[in-house]
Amino acid sequence: MRQTPILRTERLLLDRYVPEDEEAFVALFQDVRVSRWMGDGPASEEEEDRALFGRIFTKVYAQDLFDVWAVRRDGALIGHAEIKPTDAVGGHEIVYALAPAAWGSGLGTELARALVGHGFGTLGLPEVHATVAAPNSASLTLLTRIGFAHVRDIQEDDGSTTRVLTARPAVGPESGRR
Repeated sequence: MRQTPILRTERLLLDRYVPEDEEAFVALFQDVRVSRWMGDGPASEEEEDRALFGRIFTKVYAQDLFDVWAVRRDGALIGHAEIKPTDAVGGHEIVYALAPAAWGSGLGTELARALVGHGFGTLGLPEVHATVAAPNSASLTLLTRIGFAHVRDIQEDDGSTTRVLTARPAVGPESGRR
């Protein structure tokens, strides 16, 4: 049985959540600056985020559904990351969030590159997708900068627009450069 692997970048450690991460996880997902871009937006109740945290252990890890990581810097939980199959794009999608204190320092780029590298390398995916709310210009810019291309839009039931972006492995002599 394959388990979510540990990933390391220059400044980040991505590893499995442990029960002691619950309070930091809930705080991350309750921060509206973060949750406004996640899933259906901010959860109205802290208990929904606690239930989500529990399902990481009882479903995702227990059934090895997909890779989910706690994102740590200097031992502190500063974010969340996953790569999972999704019907919305017909492939695997990366999902990531960082606490606002970690914004603007290149950690998002570092994190997204690690997820994409895992998708292409370890998982052997032919392409990796991301879905981003159209107003989330910071994520759209970051993903474009690391090689994602906008492929289509999804009109959501609430009238909002989600952008679908796709990255494919680089080929040729330039592929090893960053």
